[in-house]
Amino acid sequence: MKLLKRMVLAMVGSSLLVGTAAAEGDPVAGEKVFKRCATCHMVGPNAKKRIGPVLNDLFGRKAGTNEDFKYSPVMTALGEAGLVWNPEDFAGYVGDPRDWLTKKAKEMGLDCSKLRNCRNTMAFAGLKKQEDIDDVVAFLLTHDKDGLAKQ
Repeated sequence: MKLLKRMVLAMVGSSLLVGTAAAEGDPVAGEKVFKRCATCHMVGPNAKKRIGPVLNDLFGRKAGTNEDFKYSPVMTALGEAGLVWNPEDFAGYVGDPRDWLTKKAKEMGLDCSKLRNCRNTMAFAGLKKQEDIDDVVAFLLTHDKDGLAKQ
């Protein structure tokens, strides 16, 4: 019984560490990294849809639901299946969008053959450095729905 308790505590503790890793980035550095994303996405008080959706107040939003943007079938289906953006899922997505979409869709019971093979319209291959990913997540966490700095 004690061994079981230790194993459960170890799993919970390790999941907490993974869950907070993305939030430990540097938002100032993330603003610089975000410039790679800014060709297609905007964030801030005057953000507008570009090739990609506005990323203000991303975390806590259901995937594929920004009303000003037409999403790929897989992103829409993920939202319909209940995916709500959080720092961990976004970190996985921005690290390798194509691979993450396929894995997440399968994890949520979606059939990729019916969703354009789980591909989206984003041509970006992903951020390769974990530090860059953590920094972008930290930067995005600083913006509310209006693009203003969260208090």
